[in-house]
Amino acid sequence: MRGEAIPTRESISATALPTYTPITQSPTSPSPTPTPASVLGSVWNTRAPLPEPNSETAVTQIDNKIYVLGGYPSTRKSVVTVQVYDTSEDRWELAAPLPMPINHAMAAAFDGKVYVIGGQARAGGRGPFLDTVFEYDPATDEWTPRAPMPTKRSSGATAVIDSKIYVAGGRPPQGNDFAVYDPPKDLWTILPELPTQRNHLSAAVIAGKMYVAGGRFGAGFRSELTDALEVYDPVTNTWTALTPMPKPRGGVNSIAVNGCLHVFGGEGSAKDPNGVFPDHAVYNPLTDTWQSLGPMPVPVHGVTGAALIDGWIHLPGGGTSQGGSSGSSIHQVYRAKVECHKAGS
Repeated sequence: MRGEAIPTRESISATALPTYTPITQSPTSPSPTPTPASVLGSVWNTRAPLPEPNSETAVTQIDNKIYVLGGYPSTRKSVVTVQVYDTSEDRWELAAPLPMPINHAMAAAFDGKVYVIGGQARAGGRGPFLDTVFEYDPATDEWTPRAPMPTKRSSGATAVIDSKIYVAGGRPPQGNDFAVYDPPKDLWTILPELPTQRNHLSAAVIAGKMYVAGGRFGAGFRSELTDALEVYDPVTNTWTALTPMPKPRGGVNSIAVNGCLHVFGGEGSAKDPNGVFPDHAVYNPLTDTWQSLGPMPVPVHGVTGAALIDGWIHLPGGGTSQGGSSGSSIHQVYRAKVECHKAGS
């Protein structure tokens, strides 16, 4: 993409899908519908399903809207789809498509804009990988190219700390890569390597530090999984190893809520008939300990990023069997009551 012209909104309008109104199920790929279950004082439920079933997507949020970016459905053909969920109306619509088809991208939101970073244009663990960065402005419904990453990579994880976007890991040979992007300056800086090289990992921010959990070592979903948990402190510019997850998992998703790190799902489970982990574990950084909570109603993988709105964790889409051929429209939500704050904080 470097040096190439980006399609304008006008040039892609002919192929853009129409705005969606609320629907009860995907018209093309029905997804499993879980029965809401009470789990340790918390609740699982569902919201309006995605208009387009998908997996290997990137997810981020701005205020009460959730963005599900790119990926691919069961056809494994990468898409340009940008699905936007409005929690206040429990409905989805489609925004301006991505400038190019992308799967396994990383996404983040800053200052009212969405950033889609890296990924792959085609399915497959060997790439080719991307160093592209695209900025989306909801006010204009337009995409703008920004400075590319220092290296081409996919299947990493992002975190936003003090107005900067940190991107860790990626498919081999970029599993140790770690860099930070400054959106106002449109500038990338290479940082100390992620100690445990990995991809299909997850990340979240607690108290100004980036926690990176799980993942796998190789390019394919049958490669060795890891339970590694490492934290990066931008003040000291150093990584520290912490207590590992209860079990190794790749293709995981995570989010920080009430000072706790929640890690959901993943692929590579030998015990599940579909090869997907139903596990939900919570890490307390104050005690450096993990707690295993009840399982996901529908185990999924292939979603990088989650959203927290009005106390509900949103986990939209994802694959329901290992590999890239099971993108779903399921939209699961979870209300957590576990807290990891210090007393009085």
